[in-house]
Amino acid sequence: MAQIANTYDTYAVRGLREDLRDQIYNIAPEDVPVSAMIKKSDIENIRHEWQTDTIRQPGANAQVDGDEYSYNAVTPTVRVSNISQIMRETYIISGTTEAVKKAGRSSELAYQGKLKMAALKRDLERALIGANTASLLGNSTTARLMGSLPSWVATNADRGAGGANGGYNSGTSLTVAATDGTTRAFTKAQLDTVHQSCYASGASPTVLMLHPTQKRVFSGFAGIAQLRKDVDNGEQAEIVGGANLYVGDFGDFAVQVNRWQRARDAWLLDPDYLELGFLRSFQKQTLAKTGDAEKRAIIVEATLIVKNEAALGVIADLA
Repeated sequence: MAQIANTYDTYAVRGLREDLRDQIYNIAPEDVPVSAMIKKSDIENIRHEWQTDTIRQPGANAQVDGDEYSYNAVTPTVRVSNISQIMRETYIISGTTEAVKKAGRSSELAYQGKLKMAALKRDLERALIGANTASLLGNSTTARLMGSLPSWVATNADRGAGGANGGYNSGTSLTVAATDGTTRAFTKAQLDTVHQSCYASGASPTVLMLHPTQKRVFSGFAGIAQLRKDVDNGEQAEIVGGANLYVGDFGDFAVQVNRWQRARDAWLLDPDYLELGFLRSFQKQTLAKTGDAEKRAIIVEATLIVKNEAALGVIADLA
């Protein structure tokens, strides 16, 4: 049926109030698995250094009764380092924008500050594991760079054709970016091989960190649904088919997804051998006013501390 003539409907009304919810919906992920998992510490210079060492391989050791001593060579420790990297977010909000009544937030400065802080933390996560970056000391025109995780691991690595380890270069005191090889499918055999290499090195990784792409592949490994973990009497048995825990020949590890890491890498990590060193922790700065606006900056300066790269492993160049 049609309207009766001269019906005054909502299309003609002036002065209707808008129906705007006082809420902003944002599902952008803020999780930073590596940053959250590892310990934090303070560093005191733009180059942070530490030492590594090892024990010789076992060998035959039988001595003659009454023999005179001979003396074995002593191997010095290895001194390694990483460089602090400066990261920042800036924003400027006009005085009027801050003053007007807004939906979903009362203060634009506070709201943007929260978003910028989350973005900066995601940038830091990417610098740790999501980029294959060699360390760089920098200069007055070039920014310093921390050596990312892919540039450190050299002992326990499985790479595609043409791929090559990076690692720490004691001559330059910098890390070298790994060379990406030809991609190939992720397999259980690759994982078990690197896990065995870690065990042989003395490592006990507790976390398998995967990009979502490789997590799906991992969950489909043949036989994984048949794996079980022994439990005491009276406790509920835990089925490992959900692939959140992997029971390997050389130890068990939890499986964690990291959306910010490279899809081509699968990481075996021991969080005890990783640390996030802060020269300057996250700082919100109020900058000098030069007009009718509020200026803000959030800055952080940090580096990745890989206490011993042989404690970690990588299956690289995954399709």
